[in-house]
Amino acid sequence: MTNKTLDKKEAIKSIVRTAVESYATGFQARHEGEIDNPNGVINMKIHNVFIAALGKDIQYYSALVRSLDSSLGNMLEGMAINIAKLFYEVNKSVEGKLYPEQTSKIAELLEAYKNRQNSLKPELSHYDEIRKITSNTKSKIQTKVHISDYYLIDKETNTHHLIELKIGGDLDNKKARSEKEAIFEQYAILSNSLDKDAKIKAHFATAYNRFGEDSEWKQGRVLQFFSKDELLIGKDFWNFVCKSDDGYDLILDAYKDAVKNLKYKKVDDNLHIFEEFNNMSYFFNNKFEMATL
Repeated sequence: MTNKTLDKKEAIKSIVRTAVESYATGFQARHEGEIDNPNGVINMKIHNVFIAALGKDIQYYSALVRSLDSSLGNMLEGMAINIAKLFYEVNKSVEGKLYPEQTSKIAELLEAYKNRQNSLKPELSHYDEIRKITSNTKSKIQTKVHISDYYLIDKETNTHHLIELKIGGDLDNKKARSEKEAIFEQYAILSNSLDKDAKIKAHFATAYNRFGEDSEWKQGRVLQFFSKDELLIGKDFWNFVCKSDDGYDLILDAYKDAVKNLKYKKVDDNLHIFEEFNNMSYFFNNKFEMATL
C-alpha cells in the first residue's frame, strides 16, 4: 500500500469523524435551544393527536427521530461531497445549451416510461439517442442552468458523472419522473458542450440499501424511470465516491469509530436529545436504536 493511498484513507476517516462530530454538536445545540420555543422543530412536530394519545415518550421520540432522519441525510450528502473532492473535480451545477429537439425527445421517453402499457423501458442507449441530436438552425436554443446533486469529473478517464442522490431512494411516481428529467437535461447540456471524446455517465444513487445491503434493490417507481445500469445503491455509491472497492467498509468503520464514544443527555422529562451519539446504528441499514440514561 502506497503512502498516497494511506493518506487518502486517513483523509476519508478525518472527513467522516468531523462530519459526525459537527452533526452531533449541531443537532444537540439546535434542539436544546428550541425546547421552550413553540415554533421549534420538535414542538412543531408533536401535534399529531393520534400519536400524542400513545403517550408523551412516543410523541416526542417520534418527532425527534423524524428530525434526525432528515438532518442526518443532509449530513451524509455533505460528507459524500467532501470525500468525492479527494478523487474528483466536484461541481454543483450544469449550465449550457439545450436544444428543443432534445427537450422533445426527453418528453417522449418520459411519457413512454410512465405508460405501463408501453413496452419501452429505461436503457442506457436512450442517452445516446439524446446525445446524437443536433439542433435545427431555425430552432430557438435554450440556455439552461441545472443545480446538480453531484457533477463529478474524473480527470484520469475524462469521464463526467451526473448523480442524483436520494438518501433512501424512496420516491413516488412524480418525483422519480422529475429526477430522470433533470438527469436527461443535464446529460443533454453536457453533450452539447463537451468534446466527442468525453464520456458522460448518469447515475441514481442512495446512501444505503433500504432493502438490506447486498439485497436486490427493487423500488418500483425509481426502476420505472431508471435502468439498473444507472443505479449506485448503498455500498456501490460509497465505493464509487471513494474510487475503491473498500470505500463502503472504510466509511462505515470510520463512522462507527466516530459515534461509539458519544453520549446522550436528558434534557427534561419529555425529551431526550443528543449530547453525543452513543449506540446509534442508523447508518446504511436505516435502523435507529436509542438508549437513555
